Amino acid sequence: MTAVASWEPVVPPDQQKTYDRFHFAPGVRVGDLLLLSGVVGTGPDRKVPADAAAEFTHAFANLRATVEGCGASWDDLCEITSYHVDLADHLGAFIAAKDAALPHPPSPAWTAIGVSALVQPGARVEIRATVSLRR
Repeated sequence: MTAVASWEPVVPPDQQKTYDRFHFAPGVRVGDLLLLSGVVGTGPDRKVPADAAAEFTHAFANLRATVEGCGASWDDLCEITSYHVDLADHLGAFIAAKDAALPHPPSPAWTAIGVSALVQPGARVEIRATVSLRR
């Protein structure tokens, strides 16, 4: 008897090369939840902007693109966890970017964690998220 997976990877077409190269799924569907891997705030040139506020704006735009690329709705974002280098120095700018990206209630649950470094050189933040698929 073959076991049936209780979850499945979700890979938007524009992220297939990353999935193949680094062996992680941008999203994983588990029942009525979509669990998303972390995204960073690189711009269209794939570089981290020098300006922290621009980086955080890009991070939320990249997160939204992943949510929608996985076939989910931005309005169903129910939880985010953000990992910050120099959390205290950039928290205000991050909150401003978060509030601009998520301007209306209900607000998702949020945990902010300070870290010493992220995998993307020069990145100050990485955001992972959970989306409800029940609607």
